[in-house]
Amino acid sequence: MQCKWTQSCAFFLLALTLPSASDGSHSLRLLSTYICGKTQFPEFSSTTTLDDIPVGYYNSKTYIPRGNTTNKDDVIDSVYIKGISDYMYNSFLRRSELLRQDSQNDSVDVYQTLVVCELLDFDKPGKMIVVDAARGSSTDELRYINNTFTYTVTENIKQELIKPDLEDFKQELANTFYPLCITTLKKYLKKRRDQINRTKTPNITLSLKANSDSGGFRVSCLATGFYPRHINLTLFRDGQPVSDHEITGGDLLPNGDGTYQMRKSLEISADTHKYSCSATHLSLDNKLIIELEDEPSRRHIGVVVAVLLLVCAISVIFVLVTCIYDTQIS
Repeated sequence: MQCKWTQSCAFFLLALTLPSASDGSHSLRLLSTYICGKTQFPEFSSTTTLDDIPVGYYNSKTYIPRGNTTNKDDVIDSVYIKGISDYMYNSFLRRSELLRQDSQNDSVDVYQTLVVCELLDFDKPGKMIVVDAARGSSTDELRYINNTFTYTVTENIKQELIKPDLEDFKQELANTFYPLCITTLKKYLKKRRDQINRTKTPNITLSLKANSDSGGFRVSCLATGFYPRHINLTLFRDGQPVSDHEITGGDLLPNGDGTYQMRKSLEISADTHKYSCSATHLSLDNKLIIELEDEPSRRHIGVVVAVLLLVCAISVIFVLVTCIYDTQIS
């Protein structure tokens, strides 16, 4: 089936909504993308990631190692790469033929598959998850945990289209892909030990600022510059954790240098509560607690109010002087 590019085509990618590996565990991810239609992007590409560190990229023709001092991958050889890529590419062709039956011929469609395997503490193999997506939404998900398969349809997809190949794929996953993924993950962990074990201590700041939209104030706790990504950031009011439904933010965001940041905020009115923020992270020996100055709300809000009153007073004086001057001239 031939696909044609149009200016109005929407181009969406699979959102990586799978939870990250927990503390002490590691994961290997392969995100493959197939584009049906003419674009400036490669028709087929894949990215291999160790935890959150890119270790390889395939652009339909060439495999490019990442984070390595040589031009050759230190774990995966070219024959293995080509075999996996050919399998994924043919799988995308089959799926696109099935899923494009209700699509317009002149549209650009994006199909993706995310494969994740996990190694738990003490080198114990963990789960393997395969998520497929089409047109920006996940369609179905296969989980392999403790030798048990769970298959879930997450989007409007006809199961009878996938079911004939599902049992064969389960056997391939259990007997071939899962052990290969775990073996490759172990090799990467050995070769990239220094990258994986590096730590960066978070820089924590707690601030109180006026919120012009609400007329109140916002307490914000920002942790930035930390690695690895796992962090526990908590806002306190008078020594008690603030409930989650009052908190805004909390998303984990990447920095440009390979570290991460997270911000949690709380909207407040003019009160005299005391606020603090705590952080626990692998790079910290103990919990880090940051506090605002004594009676922060009263002090900071008092300063803000005083500044606002001063501005208002200056404005009033300016208006009065202008009126007197105009009266004298007239």
